[in-house]
Amino acid sequence: MNSSATDHADGGTDVPEIPTRLLVHALVREDGTVDASELYTVAGLLGMSDQQVRLCVKRLADEGRFTQEGRGRKATLRAVADVTGALAPDAAYVRHAYRQDAGLAPWDGTWHLFGFAIPESRRAARDTLRENLLHLGAAPIQSGLYVTANSVTELVETQAHHLGVLDTLTCLTTTDLRIGNTTDPQALAAALWPLDEIAARHQRLAAFAESLLTRLTRGPKPSDAEQLTTAIELAAHFTAAMTPDPLLPPELLPAPWPGSHARRLTADCWRRLRETRTTAGTPGLRLFALYADALDT
Repeated sequence: MNSSATDHADGGTDVPEIPTRLLVHALVREDGTVDASELYTVAGLLGMSDQQVRLCVKRLADEGRFTQEGRGRKATLRAVADVTGALAPDAAYVRHAYRQDAGLAPWDGTWHLFGFAIPESRRAARDTLRENLLHLGAAPIQSGLYVTANSVTELVETQAHHLGVLDTLTCLTTTDLRIGNTTDPQALAAALWPLDEIAARHQRLAAFAESLLTRLTRGPKPSDAEQLTTAIELAAHFTAAMTPDPLLPPELLPAPWPGSHARRLTADCWRRLRETRTTAGTPGLRLFALYADALDT
């Protein structure tokens, strides 16, 4: 992404790179269409060229993900399926984060452990299960053994069953986890998860959100295209901060934890963007609807 996109965003905080196809996905309206004129305009504000957009649209059409009516900026794209893309949050995951921030999901002191020994002949399934565990916030203790503070057993078992390796999965819980001589829960969390890295990502999100709130409350009213561009940048920052975030309970984190502050600022930004977008009288985006669902705690 070029410097003009970064300058447009917040005057200094790097905006996570947004692939062109994810931009297309993010601009899908609730009726499943993408307005090409809007797409090209927002792409330009993000530093993407018209050629990038044309090639991306062609690839998406060739893959059968979109159909196209018309040409160039006068075209309308229609999503063949729900392809909102990775800029949209997993609503249940984000809702849990906000419940934790509000003190509505206190930790009961239970650690959830998962062990598996999948043979090399099932390497693809083994790798997929490992990635699923990491995505759910589990940390490796040793080869084939993972732990998390959140109750995700049902999700892990569902994935293992789908992969055909449920018979290799061992699940257990304990309130007496000890690694070496370490037993203190906060010390265990600090040893198992890269908390400094996670905190730094949330601090970047908070910096962007603070700058955005200032512009939304004190600056001139943005155009429709600028609103969309800002919303997509906010979604990209939020995803970069939250992926991966193990969503450890507050009881295991240093205080104050920048994640809760960043999420509060993000929620404030998103509500203001939604209000502005609604009053503009333009069609709603699936991205807006998905974030509204995710922030509804």
